[in-house]
Amino acid sequence: MEQPGKQAMEKALKQVFGYDSFRPGQATLAESLLQGRDALGVMPTGAGKSICFQIPGILLPGITLVVSPLISLMRDQVNALVQAGVRGAYLNSSLTPRQYQKALYNARQGVYKIIYVAPERLLTPDFLDFALHTEISLLCVDEAHCVSQWGQDFRPSYLKIRQFIETLPHRPVVGAFTATATQQVRQDILRLLNLQHPRIVVTGFNRENLYFGVRRPRDKFSELLHILREEKGKSGIIYCATRKTVEQVCQNLQEAGFPAARYHAGLPDEERQQSQEDFLYDRKPIMVATNAFGMGIDKSNVSFVVHYHMPKDLESYYQEAGRAGRDGSPARCILLYSGADVRLNQFMIEKEQENEELDAETARQVRENELERLKQMTFYATNHRCLRRFLLRYFGENPPDHCGNCSVCLKEAPSRAAQELRPVQKPAPLPKGAEDPELFQRLRQLRLTLARSAGIPPYAVFTDATLWEMSARKPRNEAELLSVSGVGEQKLRRYGRLFLEEIRK
Repeated sequence: MEQPGKQAMEKALKQVFGYDSFRPGQATLAESLLQGRDALGVMPTGAGKSICFQIPGILLPGITLVVSPLISLMRDQVNALVQAGVRGAYLNSSLTPRQYQKALYNARQGVYKIIYVAPERLLTPDFLDFALHTEISLLCVDEAHCVSQWGQDFRPSYLKIRQFIETLPHRPVVGAFTATATQQVRQDILRLLNLQHPRIVVTGFNRENLYFGVRRPRDKFSELLHILREEKGKSGIIYCATRKTVEQVCQNLQEAGFPAARYHAGLPDEERQQSQEDFLYDRKPIMVATNAFGMGIDKSNVSFVVHYHMPKDLESYYQEAGRAGRDGSPARCILLYSGADVRLNQFMIEKEQENEELDAETARQVRENELERLKQMTFYATNHRCLRRFLLRYFGENPPDHCGNCSVCLKEAPSRAAQELRPVQKPAPLPKGAEDPELFQRLRQLRLTLARSAGIPPYAVFTDATLWEMSARKPRNEAELLSVSGVGEQKLRRYGRLFLEEIRK
């Protein structure tokens, strides 16, 4: 049977997801998997990894399995697929035994094209029985760095993936994807998942629209208030290392009149769900959270990420900071550093090693690796040279000595950093000064009304970047609106008339 080619991929991209063209690396990886060749994709947060395996998943004859460690991520991805008309499901511990059996039954009947599964489920008798009697065309491993002891999030359950693949009567094509992997972690992924002659795509870690800053304030909360006043009316995430700090910071912000929500693993499921929705719908545009929040949160208009404490490694930092500016607009990533952060992280690393799944020798090795990564993170926070250069070199790139968009290169007073930021180019090449801020706000208001009535997050209608481009180009008809980046045929049919009317006014 002839494999579908590039034209079929582009057609699916436009029809299902509403995009005109692939982003860097996407087409290469998707085509490789479609043609039956294993692949490893290393792409930063916000680069669109899921498209790389969802497009082949839609076009290949059998089922695609996606191994993912994150329950909330699976739910969001499957919901998005179903919205786009793709039959998808997830199998994880959030389902009751009855729901799980029902989903497995449907899977056996061929109801689903793409199934997300937690790694712990792979070798269970029920799931194995299903897998052995089903045509699995493609197996993709998301967050693939979890397989490596050198990765920032080692999960022993990921080591079972290779055994699962070797149990199947026919080996499917295997794809592995991660946002942050050093050279050593990449080698581990290739070896431990036994990828065969894989195509490897590393799309580069540099995101020019992000400003990186480190500050060492005497009083972190006062500094945070200062940042929030600069970012007035914008959406952002504040990461704290402990649940207790999340509670304190969120309460203090609410008392100071800021629309803040909180999120950590100790809260009841209902409250976490509510906080996440309040944030996504911009009812509470400021989220105070531990690192339990953010995986798979595809909110495009996050304008700043503040780390209230230093994280324990650069991989986590870059992944969390990278949740800012996903639509290509300028955004700020600021770390509030103090020496106490190092001691807090050392304590947490020691505590984490009481992990039952690991034998003593493995636990010792993992702890040493984590302490080494903490050292690199501390070097970043106390570094007197370009911060972007430090980050990119850590991930194996060779950037210039100065980026012109970090606190070291700008050597600025905090308020100047905000001014320096604004001229960063919007994603579409617009005539200088063509944006119309008043029209932009009116389009945002229209978007909010539509999103609320449909029960979806505002960015699911159009991203901020798309609205900026509309406000600058002022399209007069459907053909001109369709040429705006981010407007697909489905969205044109659904929203085009209303946005054109607002622009005409």
